[in-house]
Amino acid sequence: MNVSRRLLLAASAGAVGATGALSLGAGSASAAPGGGHRLRTGFERLRADGYRLLDGERVGIVTNPTGVTRDVRHIVDVMHPDDRVNLTAVFGPEHGFRGTAQAGGSEGRYDDPATGLPVYDTYLKSGQALADIFTASGVDTVVFDIQDVGARFYTYIWTLYDCMEAAQLAGKRFVVLDRPNPVTGRNAYGPVLHKEFATFVGRREISQAHGMTVTELARLFNAEYLARPVELTTVTMTGWRRGDFYDASGLPWVPPSPNMPTPDTALVYSGTCLFEGTNLSEGRGTTRPFELLGADGIDGRWAARANEEGLPGVKFREAYFAPTFSKFQGKTIGGVQLHVDDRETFDPVRTGIALLITAKKVWPGFAWRPDNWIDKLTGSTQVRTMIDAGATTDEVVAAWQDELRTFRSTRAKYLTYR
Repeated sequence: MNVSRRLLLAASAGAVGATGALSLGAGSASAAPGGGHRLRTGFERLRADGYRLLDGERVGIVTNPTGVTRDVRHIVDVMHPDDRVNLTAVFGPEHGFRGTAQAGGSEGRYDDPATGLPVYDTYLKSGQALADIFTASGVDTVVFDIQDVGARFYTYIWTLYDCMEAAQLAGKRFVVLDRPNPVTGRNAYGPVLHKEFATFVGRREISQAHGMTVTELARLFNAEYLARPVELTTVTMTGWRRGDFYDASGLPWVPPSPNMPTPDTALVYSGTCLFEGTNLSEGRGTTRPFELLGADGIDGRWAARANEEGLPGVKFREAYFAPTFSKFQGKTIGGVQLHVDDRETFDPVRTGIALLITAKKVWPGFAWRPDNWIDKLTGSTQVRTMIDAGATTDEVVAAWQDELRTFRSTRAKYLTYR
């Protein structure tokens, strides 16, 4: 389908965005019976529109187990037998298309047993190498539909970035289907990545908790960061408001990765994932990853000290647990469990910083990972060096405010929803 035809289809359904991205409709709320709001995902709207934006094209989709319909059917299984769309390939991110791989793994290249479709591995691939995969697949358009969790270091948004860049290099159109930010899109929080610290847990200069949806991020990436913009189509949601948590969506929660079992995990993740950069357990190998934190030799003094911080919206309980894998596998260790009692006032990034500071104060064994992974997660050396110098939580948080204000100003240009 040529560009003029695509523009005609997009114009009949929505508007052409200021950044050059096509958009299927606006992100306004739609009324549901009883006065509520029924959320419709980007895929639901694309399907209801008869896949017109994909008319006549060979389509490949970047997705994982979260790409499901309201009745928990995978969208690949829905699209594959539908004559209105020509789905010819699937691209799997970290953990894989069907989600069989643990953190830091993928499923490799294979043919999907359920559909027979070729599945290509995108994990840790970027630039021309990823463009070559898109070319070899024979697709005309690459579609992205993955549930994000709102944190800079969650790798799916960088799969989005890398795939957009590669699609441009390969001369492919790129379509992003929206899903909710499960921890709301009210604001951005935390330090902003410094570009010299760019890795797959942070390619570009966004804040630690970005407060955006994937279509909003795609528009920002395309206009601000890609060397050459890709031909981008974004299909927004209806019925989602910036202050909505995931339970307001009415959608089923499918863990986006093995250690993101519930929306409660996502709520704390942008702060407590910082413990990946230490020698403490971040709760991997338990039923409450990122809500349980600890190490051998920690006792109730940590929870008591953390509660003295008076952090809004959260309390800390002395906890003991034995991870089944990862740090301290099979060993009973002590630490804390986070209990968020007011998610409206809870600040996960401030909480994560306070927990690092208090852990260092009460446990003599505290250490950063020797590879300074904490700098990759926070986006610079600032957090680590300030904590080592004895800074308070308020002092550490204050240090990133100027950069955060700049990012918030940039971010505001790409926000779609109210």
